[in-house]
Amino acid sequence: MTILAPSVLGADFTKLGEQVEAIDRAGAQYIHLDVMDGEFVPSISFGMPVIKALRTLTNRVFDVHMMVMNPDRYIDAMKDAGADILCVHQEACLHLDRTLHRIHEAGMQAAVALNPATPVEALSCILQEADMVLIMSVNPGFGGQKFIPYALDKIRAVRKMIADRGLSTRVEVDGGVNLGNVGDVIRAGADTIVAGSAVFRGDPADNVTAFLEKFREAQG
Repeated sequence: MTILAPSVLGADFTKLGEQVEAIDRAGAQYIHLDVMDGEFVPSISFGMPVIKALRTLTNRVFDVHMMVMNPDRYIDAMKDAGADILCVHQEACLHLDRTLHRIHEAGMQAAVALNPATPVEALSCILQEADMVLIMSVNPGFGGQKFIPYALDKIRAVRKMIADRGLSTRVEVDGGVNLGNVGDVIRAGADTIVAGSAVFRGDPADNVTAFLEKFREAQG
C-alpha cells in the first residue's frame, strides 16, 4: 500500500490545526513533521511543543523527520511528544547503529534519511535495522524545491537492496513530489510519499484526494 505523508512545513501556520484535521479526514495516512535546527540545515522550523499540540488533533501516524545534528539528544522527548516514526539523517549521526537501536528502545519505528549526494551504499551495514529509508529528492532545509531527477535511480537502488535481502523496509521520498511526477516515483519503488506544497497549496483535502487517486492509478 502506498502511503501519503503530507508535510506540515507546507501548511498555513495560521491554520495549522485546521489543516491537519482536514488532511486527516481526507485520508492521509501519515503526518510528516520536519524538525530543523538551523545547523544541519539553514532553516529552523518547530519542535516538541508543536508536535505535542498537533498530537491532540489526530491519531494518524506521526512521521517525524529530524533534520538536526546529534538527534540522539531528542529521542525520548520526541517519543513523549507523540512521534511514531523517528527519521534521522545518516549524515548527522556519528554512531548510526546505536541511534537506530535507541529509537527502537524508546518504542518508535526508526527511519534513516539520505541527502541527495549520499549513495544508498552508505546503508549497506545497517539496512536491516531500519524500518524505513527516506530518499531526499531535494537538498533539505526548504520547501517548494524542484525534484532532483537522479533520485529515481536511488529509489530503484535502495528498493533492489531491500528486495535482495528479503526485507520489508519502506521507501519514503521527500522533496518536489507533485501530482505530475508521483507516478514515476511510485513506479521506481517508493511506497511512502511526502508532499508539502503540493498538498497545502490550494485546498488540502482536495489535494489529498487527488494524490490518493494517483496512487491507485500508479498501482494499476
